[in-house]
Amino acid sequence: MREQYNTANREFAAQSITTDRATAGTPSVALARQNIISTTRPHDALATIYEISKRGLDVSCAACLILILSPLFVLIAVIVKLTSSGPVFFRHRRLGLGGSEFYCLKFRTMVSNAEQLLTTDPQMRSLFDQKFKIDDDPRVTRFGKFLRCTSLDELPQLFHVIQGKMSLIGPRPIIEREREKYAIYVGKLLSVRPGLSGLWQVAGRSDTTYAERVLLDMYYIDNRGFVLDLKIFLKTFSAVIKRAGAR
Repeated sequence: MREQYNTANREFAAQSITTDRATAGTPSVALARQNIISTTRPHDALATIYEISKRGLDVSCAACLILILSPLFVLIAVIVKLTSSGPVFFRHRRLGLGGSEFYCLKFRTMVSNAEQLLTTDPQMRSLFDQKFKIDDDPRVTRFGKFLRCTSLDELPQLFHVIQGKMSLIGPRPIIEREREKYAIYVGKLLSVRPGLSGLWQVAGRSDTTYAERVLLDMYYIDNRGFVLDLKIFLKTFSAVIKRAGAR
């Protein structure tokens, strides 16, 4: 398994490292590229305390945020409804803990027929298949661009945190078709709850390649703990304000 990781790490690096990338020198990506990720995480008493405490913090913090931000929820919902036709929320199937599927909620940022446009436009589909995201996506509405740049479109996922389907901090939830991107690491990815924010979000987001995203997710899973979670939580606010990598 160790040799498999080394081989995959070299392949990922070969696919993703370019000299002119803005994120190539970020500490998080550089650390994740190094051969420092263990294949398993020890299950000791501290790890158990961490998992239980994290769940408690997730629920309490998410509940407080929903209560405090409830007026903002209403305001965004009204603007989404007034500025474009279609539902307020967008639901998409994602994989959670253990590979169980759930409908991930976001405020709708695209035109209502966005999925249909993706299936009927070969060029758009090709761009989407590269990173499962399209830079400067023409389907995104004007207000949707603002929501994405500020990450406000993801606020409804706080309810998933309370439900136990997501965590405040963790790897991003993937769709079924993204399993192949994680290759031998998909089992490890699905061994933890996906997060509302994570190492990928504070290390460049869309400015990183998908291969770098895989490495960042693996680094987080193997090194997760109170200190790393706190660092990511605090850096999330900075990333949102700077709109780093947001599209």
